[in-house]
Amino acid sequence: MTVGEVAQRSGVAVSTLHFYEAKGLIAATRSRGNQRRFSRDILRRIAIIRVAQHLGIPLAEITTLLKPIPAGKQPTAADVREMVANWRQSLQARIDGLTRLRDHLDSCIGCGCLSLEDCPLRNPSDELGAANGSGPVLLQRDQA
Repeated sequence: MTVGEVAQRSGVAVSTLHFYEAKGLIAATRSRGNQRRFSRDILRRIAIIRVAQHLGIPLAEITTLLKPIPAGKQPTAADVREMVANWRQSLQARIDGLTRLRDHLDSCIGCGCLSLEDCPLRNPSDELGAANGSGPVLLQRDQA
């Protein structure tokens, strides 16, 4: 299939397909005229990428999840089950992190004061940086 056909069938822009290819998420062969040609299995691979992106999984993680399935090989049901299991773990970790964030910011969101003593995001002048690293170290410590 040409890149235009893949774009039309997958609902993904040609530029996005080029981006996916540059990131190693998909692969094409070249025709004698040096045009990209994709095998039909690419449509399922793109669908998997799009679903994972919709779930908020970063492209680097999607690349890792797809690595065991070489380009040109259609993912089997077992391959997809394994990916979904990994997605569940990743999504649960995100849910847990967002829950902690919500719980720490609950009082700040309610009043807007961003308490100087208790706010898990506050690290004035990077005071905690020497011992614990920069940024919202109190919040990050709670996530660990």
